[in-house]
Amino acid sequence: MAYAAFKEARGEKGYVAARCGNSNARIDAILARFHTPLPLYLADVHPRVQDVMVQDVHSLAENATCAEALEFIDRYSHRVVPVVDVAQKLVGTIGTPALAHAFLPQISEPKRMRLVNTDLHSIARTLRAEVVHLGATPEQVEELYVRIGAMDIASFWRLSQAEGIPAEKSIIVVGDRSDIQQRSIELGVRLLVITGGKRVHPAIADAAQARGTTLFISPYDSATTAWLIRTAGRLAPIVDRNFATVNADSRLADVRRKVGGSAAPAFMVMGDNGRLAGILTKTDMLKPVPTRLVLVDHNELTQAVPGADEVTITEIIDHHRLAPMATPQPIFFLNDPVGSTCTIVADLFRRYGLKPTADLAGLMMSGLISDTLLLQSPTSTAKDADILAWLESHADIKAKALAELIFSSGSVILASPPAKVVRSDFKIYDEEGTTFSVSQVEELGFDNFWAHAKDISAALGELRDAEKLSFAALLVTDINTQNSLLLVKGEPEFIRKISYAHVEQDEIFDLPGVVSRKKQLIPYLTSLLREMRG
Repeated sequence: MAYAAFKEARGEKGYVAARCGNSNARIDAILARFHTPLPLYLADVHPRVQDVMVQDVHSLAENATCAEALEFIDRYSHRVVPVVDVAQKLVGTIGTPALAHAFLPQISEPKRMRLVNTDLHSIARTLRAEVVHLGATPEQVEELYVRIGAMDIASFWRLSQAEGIPAEKSIIVVGDRSDIQQRSIELGVRLLVITGGKRVHPAIADAAQARGTTLFISPYDSATTAWLIRTAGRLAPIVDRNFATVNADSRLADVRRKVGGSAAPAFMVMGDNGRLAGILTKTDMLKPVPTRLVLVDHNELTQAVPGADEVTITEIIDHHRLAPMATPQPIFFLNDPVGSTCTIVADLFRRYGLKPTADLAGLMMSGLISDTLLLQSPTSTAKDADILAWLESHADIKAKALAELIFSSGSVILASPPAKVVRSDFKIYDEEGTTFSVSQVEELGFDNFWAHAKDISAALGELRDAEKLSFAALLVTDINTQNSLLLVKGEPEFIRKISYAHVEQDEIFDLPGVVSRKKQLIPYLTSLLREMRG
């Protein structure tokens, strides 16, 4: 929280303090004292479909034409177009391959090369035609056949009759051939289209009205007009209704595995309400994920929020040992062997001449006091003491009074169920080829621990099994005496190696003078593992 405030004070926007664990009585007391809400909770940062999908989704109505689909694809660069019904529910998709196939010449069936399933209104809209006369039922979708009147009239009609196309299903596209215009009307064709924007003789217009023939004037030449009429066909017959879907909240890694072998060019992303939320293409899955992390007070991925290894880590601010972590690009890494990361952050405020508010100074004091047990921990340094004094000058509370508030603010063991106690300040380590965890709680005396030792021991065993660890340990530290108890669940061979004195049970050890997990306990456990490995 202090580092996010430092970034804000420096004019760097977009930094939000976040946590990946629950609060406890001590944290609640500190935040309440300094009028600060809990930071944002993140269960994980695994990249989701919604992070990379195309969110600005446009869709076509089911009664749209192929021409509108082609224009849509050109305008929005969608490889696949969602098709929805009147209730805006997704019913299918249409892509460029399906559209291309609809217009491919079919040499074996020349008659079908002229077929279009559409209505007169759609044809007029596609051609941007001038409507001279509109026949009956212009909204009715029907099978119509397009012909260009470009040859001798006698030859033209002989060919039409040979193909078995009745006049009432014919669309005749013709220029200023008045003979073909007149004969088409006499035969009762469904639609006569005059091309080139040429005016219609009044006698032709009157004849069309009298016969009930629809008459349009197209601004295009005959070849273009004929092609455009075919694009006026309705989408419905070629819509793919077996479309692939994914959920917006699905993990991207899972979706990559699922669709890796799929031939589908794109996937419809559905939201929680069952409506279309976006489109995901295979190209989208290669996009960089927008989530960016700053790791504060840790630099091991095993201790980071789940999914941290799948997003971009931009900075690390820490006072712990370095872990084997690789990043794809250089990052800002500030590591200082002091007793608390709050010391590092407060020093940044001081170094850049920034004055923290009283509440912010109090928060940093709280972190420093908790980490160093009010400078009594062996991890404490002269710099910690110097920074604590500097923070005290900006806060509205003295360090000793704040320490009393922190360490008397409630027992974690009394306030939490055993399963939560063993995950308090929980960290996983990987040393000497062995994965294990160490949790730590701080108490005023050991009475609360002994009253619940049996249940806590059982919970620690369950944690070990759930996380598949070689062993799991809980360090219970008495703030008053600066001593600790160590509860360990693991293989008997390892537990027998622990040289500290047993206390009542074989899995509980007395660690006098041990209060630091980082500087005292972890090096000791690592030495035991190294000895066993040797």
